Amino acid sequence: MKVSDYIASFLQQNQVHQVYELVGGMITHLLDSICSRTEIRIVSMHHEQAAGFAAEGSARMTGVPGVALATSGPGATNLLTSVGSCFFDSVPAVFITGQVNRHEMRSNPRIRQSGFQETDIVAIAKPITKAAWLARDPQEVARLLHDAFELATSGRPGPVLLDIPMDVQRADRPTVGLPPTVTPLTGPVDVANIAPTIDSLIVAKRPLILAGGGVRSPRAVQPFRRLVEHLQVPVVHSLMGVDVLPYDHRLRVGMIGTYGNRWANQVLCRADCLLVLGSRLDVRQVGADAEAFTQGKTIWHVDVDPNEINNRAGGCHAIIADLGLFCEAVLGEPRPEWHSDLELWKREIAGLRQRWPDEAEQTDLSGPNPNTLMHRLSRRFPDVSAFVSDVGQQQMWAAQSLEVGSDQRFLTSGGMGSMGFALPAGIGVAFSQPGKAVVVIAGDGGLQCNVQELEVVAREHLPLKIVVMNNGSLGMVRQFQEAYFGGRVQSTVWGYGAPDFLRIAEAYDIPSRRLEHADEVESSLDWLGRTDDGPALLDVRVDPRTNAYPKVAFGRPLSEMEPLRQAETMPVQAEDLRS
Repeated sequence: MKVSDYIASFLQQNQVHQVYELVGGMITHLLDSICSRTEIRIVSMHHEQAAGFAAEGSARMTGVPGVALATSGPGATNLLTSVGSCFFDSVPAVFITGQVNRHEMRSNPRIRQSGFQETDIVAIAKPITKAAWLARDPQEVARLLHDAFELATSGRPGPVLLDIPMDVQRADRPTVGLPPTVTPLTGPVDVANIAPTIDSLIVAKRPLILAGGGVRSPRAVQPFRRLVEHLQVPVVHSLMGVDVLPYDHRLRVGMIGTYGNRWANQVLCRADCLLVLGSRLDVRQVGADAEAFTQGKTIWHVDVDPNEINNRAGGCHAIIADLGLFCEAVLGEPRPEWHSDLELWKREIAGLRQRWPDEAEQTDLSGPNPNTLMHRLSRRFPDVSAFVSDVGQQQMWAAQSLEVGSDQRFLTSGGMGSMGFALPAGIGVAFSQPGKAVVVIAGDGGLQCNVQELEVVAREHLPLKIVVMNNGSLGMVRQFQEAYFGGRVQSTVWGYGAPDFLRIAEAYDIPSRRLEHADEVESSLDWLGRTDDGPALLDVRVDPRTNAYPKVAFGRPLSEMEPLRQAETMPVQAEDLRS
């Protein structure tokens, strides 16, 4: 059996149904083996970054490692943004890159390159992978593949990169049985931590759960939802945890963070006992003053990764555990008997939510209200498999206001924060959930980053409903520039441009329509819903003055948010420059 044939069989044996790639000479053996020996669908993209994002979208929906292939040199380096995205957002993925023949690889480290397109992608990728390996011998490929899939899915999930020289791919190897992959769980939860955690919640006057994307990573959603019903404690969520509870769940409070719902941030600041499940406590969760955030709170922080606990926010009680196992352990304890303070706390939360509705954050707009649009969009599409958002202002409007259902997902690029994520990730979602529509929400800037993948959408007739929030600028950085650079909007307005997306859609034979006025929202969404089982694009003209509100004012606690509270004068901070 040729090594590339073995790899193809291994992928099929391990429930990989699609691989995403952009063809290049160093992966031709792999592609030929997958094409001729398996039923795996090869999805040809137009950029390796997009192939990686598509693999990420698929993995986040199924839990099976997403697989993307790329040739050596520029093909491999083009994967890196999507590799990093999987690493930061804890998504299981296996990236396989082709490498030049072993005899062409440089032996003298002082020589920059020996073989054409030779690039040491293993060394480059190591900081943003759980592991990166070069297969130097055909006999080690089976072990490396097995280890890659096991490592990608175990503990805190993440990407693994395997670099395979072309002569290794075409070499013969002894036929052996395919080793099954396993997903080992972390050790048993220390039950000694369970009773004190529950006791802290019971005696608190304002207990709260903060849920993050880690609830999704280890497939702990159903145990988590049972835990919420068991404890009856209100839940706030991070940007990466939008879909951990359905929007209409009675214990769901809202999104916290830099652009969180105003009422949810106030609730988080008022809580006196906090149970953190699978969320980091970095600046976007706790604000500029971590000490003020922790003051007066008892914090129990549960995470499979010990390095995330007591990192920025100190004084937390650490519970190192798989979240699914932790939830099951709590469910094994008697149901708590609550005092009257819990109901008072829930009524206080309801009052805050009523006082600060998300649709009232924007005023005096000439076009549709973005938060209102997100509410209506999700009501019009209650059966789509996922809402996939790009990065920018529309990401925040979507996370603040989409009404995500019990069986729906919300996907976005969190830690990497990469524009260009949504369209290719939506492609991966569509392939992983055949027959179900996907709503892609992008800005005019983000869509242009991987706009070439509209050809894949059209070619495959994928049911992507693409909503372009078009404000004619790179709005999030423009908002920052207006606040701190005296209105000088270099590169976000000055020197920036976008095409007519209706003409772009027409070039790909994708139905399209423009929404310009608030009174056109319902008819436009009805049109989008009536399009057949293929793609459609809705270009929403957003007032260029529209900002992503509310936003935590720099130097202020999480509860003090613009536009009601102005930021302090500040130097440029890197974390505020997500575009």
